[in-house]
Amino acid sequence: MRFKLLIALVDDSKTDSIMNAAREAGATGATVVGDARGEGLNPKKTFFGLTLESQRDMVMFLVEEHLSRKILERIAKEAGFEENPGSGVAFQLDVEDAIGLGGQIMCLMDEVEDEL
Repeated sequence: MRFKLLIALVDDSKTDSIMNAAREAGATGATVVGDARGEGLNPKKTFFGLTLESQRDMVMFLVEEHLSRKILERIAKEAGFEENPGSGVAFQLDVEDAIGLGGQIMCLMDEVEDEL
């Protein structure tokens, strides 16, 4: 079984809905890293040195490769990435090797068989 790492950088107010949408699309879990910072095309607005934008989370999903595109598209739709510029970004990376996924692999076997 091969895996992809999906990474979504989203407003912290969207984290729970992103995780729920990914789970509905086939993700078996997620890791959230809070207080991510970044800057897009337009610099952040500040007021006396304080950032006026909301906090961002980095949400990471290790998913089976046949499910990755469906999950990625579901995340983008839920977060409104295309409709709302600056709302976040999501992307996927190949995973060369992974350990500790025994429970997820057994759970995914039935679902992935339909995709093959």
